[in-house]
Amino acid sequence: MERRLAAILATDVVGYTRLMDEDEAGTLTALKAHREEFIDPTIAKHKGRIVKLMGDGALMEFASVVDAVSCAAELQSGMAERNADVSENLRITFRMGINLGDVIIEGDDLYGDGVNLAARLEGLAEPGSICLSSKVYDEVRKKLNLSFEDLGSKKLKNVAEPVRVYRIAVDKPVISPTSLATEALPLPDKPSIAVLPFANMSGDQEQEYFADGITEDIITEISKIAGILVISRNSTFTYKGKATKAQDVCRDLGVRYVMEGSVRKAGQRVRITAQLIDGRSGGHLWAERYDRELADIFAVQDDVTEKIVHALEINLAGSVGGWPARMETEIPEAYDCVLRGREQFRLFSKDGNLRARQLYEKAIELDPNYAAAYAGLALTCLHDWFLGSPDALDRAYELALTAEAQDPSLPLVYEALGNVCLFKKQHEEAVAAARQWVKIEPGNADAYANLAGALHFSGEHEQVIPLIEKAMRLNPFYPFYYILYRGQAYLAMERYEEALEALKRSSAHNPESLPAHLYLAACFGLLGKDASARETMAEVHRINPDFSTAWMQTFLSYKRAADLDRLVEGLRKAGLFD
Repeated sequence: MERRLAAILATDVVGYTRLMDEDEAGTLTALKAHREEFIDPTIAKHKGRIVKLMGDGALMEFASVVDAVSCAAELQSGMAERNADVSENLRITFRMGINLGDVIIEGDDLYGDGVNLAARLEGLAEPGSICLSSKVYDEVRKKLNLSFEDLGSKKLKNVAEPVRVYRIAVDKPVISPTSLATEALPLPDKPSIAVLPFANMSGDQEQEYFADGITEDIITEISKIAGILVISRNSTFTYKGKATKAQDVCRDLGVRYVMEGSVRKAGQRVRITAQLIDGRSGGHLWAERYDRELADIFAVQDDVTEKIVHALEINLAGSVGGWPARMETEIPEAYDCVLRGREQFRLFSKDGNLRARQLYEKAIELDPNYAAAYAGLALTCLHDWFLGSPDALDRAYELALTAEAQDPSLPLVYEALGNVCLFKKQHEEAVAAARQWVKIEPGNADAYANLAGALHFSGEHEQVIPLIEKAMRLNPFYPFYYILYRGQAYLAMERYEEALEALKRSSAHNPESLPAHLYLAACFGLLGKDASARETMAEVHRINPDFSTAWMQTFLSYKRAADLDRLVEGLRKAGLFD
């Protein structure tokens, strides 16, 4: 048996069945032209070979992983250009997956885990994007001028261990902030700032969580100030690890000021540098360096926030005489556990959730009065409930109430409490908690999106759209579920064409999102687009083979029966009960 190491690129055509159903001859003609004029020459240029064609898909081999990724990026970028003047429903779009691994050679064909994993990665990729294994990412991240997004560890079908997955979205500004350069957002009529991820100067990659946590906490503190527009961490963290100019960041995000800095943690001491830059001139408004004990970390964050307020000449009631002191915990080790737990929770995986829970429990053991730890633990229990633990929802509710009792001024408390109440179908309490989150942290994009979601499921659909627009301004590189909330609201208001546009975008941005495909299938069904409805419904069953109406009744927490009935009717027309 002959083996070799190879870079494998797997690809397929998105929506091939629908394309063939709508125009079989036209689809085959267009696909042939793309291959002859562009695809095959591009593969040859990057020294690759097509191993085999599989209906709407293909498998390619490259001796160099850099060539494989370069070829995939050029193919996706080129196809976007070739599709520019083609009607959206007739465009031929690819999703791609790349793995570097050992393959078995049999004639001209390849087999083995290296090939299988590439195919699984391709299944994760959204239309027009590329998913990579961690092996590929490690080899190319410093060699190619591309933007990468860490999707965390994923459990893939027939793959024993979770796989760390990275994504390249060649033509989507939500992944690559520099691509928004020609779409500058207008400056707001109040001071505006983007806080870039602080650089980890500890010489230890494992300390990355700490630098990220410090950055996020500073963003949170600034977001509490109604007089400042502060961009969400989700958008500013897309610049992490990239060389950027303040002027470019300000143009991309539509802000006047940029803050950047660094963190060095050693034992129980921490050094933080921070500087505020005017995006118009590139000049520094102020710069500070702090050498403190870790126990003083909240005082440092408060001092940075106060200096920003004064530098931007914001007049706030109560700010005279110094910024109000904040002390979430007096135990540095407990704070460290919360930061680590936050990092693990955001992997949104079963293993990450388990590690986060253990870290939050350790923080509570160290400081039984630490509200952030209780709120974080509540969110892990909510995730456990999503994964099938029936008692976890009540436990999450108890923990969220405990967090609120410990510190009713903490935004995370209301993120946890609002979400838990929503899934317990306590709609009034969910909306009240979401409104309190907005009140405490009026600059947080997710607070507005969370309120939009709570109002949607409570039947107040008309209020959703302006809240989502507010969230999008605060988070210009917004996640897929912002668009999903907009689509859900339009669907509930029976504005189906507007719903269709939003839901297509949402499902394209996250092809593994069950709700995005679910609502899209229902929308197609209600519009009488039967072929598209059934194809999308097939995606629902691919993502969750056990999908049923019982799942909807559990996880879609509608207050009004009519809203759920409308969704079910659309799904019935899409073939749910066939």
